[in-house]
Amino acid sequence: MIGWETRVLLRHYLEQGQTKTAVAEQLGVSRRTVHYWIETGQLDRDVSEETVRYGPRAPVPTKLDAYKGIIGERLAEYPELTAVRLFAEIKAAGYGGGYTQVKAYVRRVRPRPPEEPVVRFETAPGHQGQVDFADFRLPWGKRYALLVVLGYSRQLWLRFFTRKTMAHVFEGLESAFASFGGVPSELLFDQMKAVITQDERDAGGRVTENAEFLRFAHHWDFRVRACRPYRAKTKGKVERPVSYVRSSFFYGRTFTSDSDLNAQAQHWLDTVANVRIHGTLKERPVDRFERELGDLKPLALRPYRSYVLSPKPKKQRTQTIVPLIEVERRALETYAQLAGGVR
Repeated sequence: MIGWETRVLLRHYLEQGQTKTAVAEQLGVSRRTVHYWIETGQLDRDVSEETVRYGPRAPVPTKLDAYKGIIGERLAEYPELTAVRLFAEIKAAGYGGGYTQVKAYVRRVRPRPPEEPVVRFETAPGHQGQVDFADFRLPWGKRYALLVVLGYSRQLWLRFFTRKTMAHVFEGLESAFASFGGVPSELLFDQMKAVITQDERDAGGRVTENAEFLRFAHHWDFRVRACRPYRAKTKGKVERPVSYVRSSFFYGRTFTSDSDLNAQAQHWLDTVANVRIHGTLKERPVDRFERELGDLKPLALRPYRSYVLSPKPKKQRTQTIVPLIEVERRALETYAQLAGGVR
């Protein structure tokens, strides 16, 4: 079948009165082919019958092209890195473009996991918080992250500890409450069994953490609930802060010590986690936290004092021993002779 452009030219040349031989030369075909097109009624067809088809456009160079290799390498090593994190890294490497094309490119080169077929329900301000423990491996050993997230605002608190014990849970929660400036009415716990350790059992070997934790909750005036995320239709208010901390903060960073680890975590909370636009809320957690702060319960008048858990060992003062200096004893006549005096 004759093409659309060729048919337009053929009709145009014939309307100008050109011979079939001249038309064939201009179209680059034989005279017999021109006769065939005319005899088979090719010229009688409407020139707009066929849809114009264009070939693929050549790719337009972008500012991101030079940094796609870096993104690919980082995703190959840490597949869960967020687009925000990758944008910050290539920007430090000299990228001068915007975040939107980075986000679109990351979404295209990394398959997204299937969305969970569940429906979340929101909780009122100050009503609920969630507590999670997570293990992180570092060159100098394993560290345990305690995470507390407020259900309404998604304001996040994070600290790394050397051990996963009930005493560290108490210490972390009291620090989180102080950071929030208040206490939610109830806390959801997902891994409370993981904090039971042998050195926190009584003389008879019975576990005492459950009752002790209830006393701690009574002191701070909050209710205790267990996370029940695996429901048929709804998972309720159960966040996934651990995976977010791994992908947006922990993966791909270098830490030199425990203090550096917690310092970088606090900086990440202040500059990324709590000031980002939350995917579900479409608001910044820090902005919603300002509206939630007035609904949190007041802080306790004093820290909780446990009569069951072993207190922290006090640092022993080391006594500095000053070495004795031996002094040579001489008679007074000796000093007089040295001074040139008379006996």
